[in-house]
Amino acid sequence: MYRQATQKTSEVLSLPSQYLGMYSEFITKNSSAVSQIESALRSLTYIIPGRFRESEIASESLHSGVQLLSLYHDSLLSKAMARLPNPQRQHPTPHNRYTKFWTQRSPTYKRIALVLQMIQYTELLWEMAAKRKGEKVRWRVVVLLEAVKALCRLLLLRLTNSRPLVSPPLPQREVDPSSLEDSSASANGMDTPPSEQLVEEENWKMPRTGLSMPSLPDSSDISSYLLSKVLTADDIKPPKALLHRVSGKGEIAEVLYILRPVVYALAMQHFSGDRKSWRPWLIGLSIEYGARQLAKNDFQERLAGGLRGLTGLEKEELRKRGWSMGWWMMRGAFYENITKAWIHSITGRLRNKPILDIVGGVIEDYEFLWDQYYFPTATL
Repeated sequence: MYRQATQKTSEVLSLPSQYLGMYSEFITKNSSAVSQIESALRSLTYIIPGRFRESEIASESLHSGVQLLSLYHDSLLSKAMARLPNPQRQHPTPHNRYTKFWTQRSPTYKRIALVLQMIQYTELLWEMAAKRKGEKVRWRVVVLLEAVKALCRLLLLRLTNSRPLVSPPLPQREVDPSSLEDSSASANGMDTPPSEQLVEEENWKMPRTGLSMPSLPDSSDISSYLLSKVLTADDIKPPKALLHRVSGKGEIAEVLYILRPVVYALAMQHFSGDRKSWRPWLIGLSIEYGARQLAKNDFQERLAGGLRGLTGLEKEELRKRGWSMGWWMMRGAFYENITKAWIHSITGRLRNKPILDIVGGVIEDYEFLWDQYYFPTATL
């Protein structure tokens, strides 16, 4: 009796892992369709706001759920890609090479980055739930979330030996779904896809060794073919060398950049009674702009060649941070005093016009989020 009970218990406990294995196999074999479904669900969240009562909660719940599920799918697809032979793997971007290096080297980095990503995906939902309890509770939750995110980023800065943060901190999905589906098809004993058969027929076999020589590219596409085979300086660098370590002014700039959202949220909490006050907006913008200029000055003085000596990943991250400063037009006093009236004038002109009226309606629906919540315009 004891053996039977133990056997049944082990069978019951093995069911969840069995179902997870089946789900993982399904995602791997149908990665293309899964990506399309995820995109469709995200698109749905853009048209839900304003359609019915409590629609913003429903929309954000759906959006957060899809984002968290996509995060899980990313891990499944990444594992599936790692099992593929080298010729079938895609060449990773510098961002993915860098983040994969740290997630594989440091389990702590991976866990902290995962927590940070999950908070970013659900922060607006937390704010919406807190707002129902009142403005004081809402701002406490906003400050708490920003403080937790800042702590996570400071820990990541420490774990990467004072290297600037990249956004997002985890590898992004860059899987070619067809490669996974083709590999699963060949693993199940299916015939080689016609495209691969055609390539094999075109390849020339050397009579003595029997090795195949790849076919030559089309004469009109030789330049792009050659460029695809060229290795850049970043391609041969070790992953951790894709970002220079910061020290002195550079480290101060990075810490200021990380702490800016916390300081801005605290200022907004303090002046929440006066939505048109310019003081929180000026404090937040000054810190972010000062951190950016301090970082650029540090690179200019410390690196050989100045800003030209930046790696491709550093240039990309600097460009992202520059574009994110445009969101200051949608925050605080600038939004209340300037942008809001400008949006109203645009939506007024689009009203009662075919097709354009739909665009105006979507803008008006999202204006409610920009007007009532903090996180829709947050960039960190």
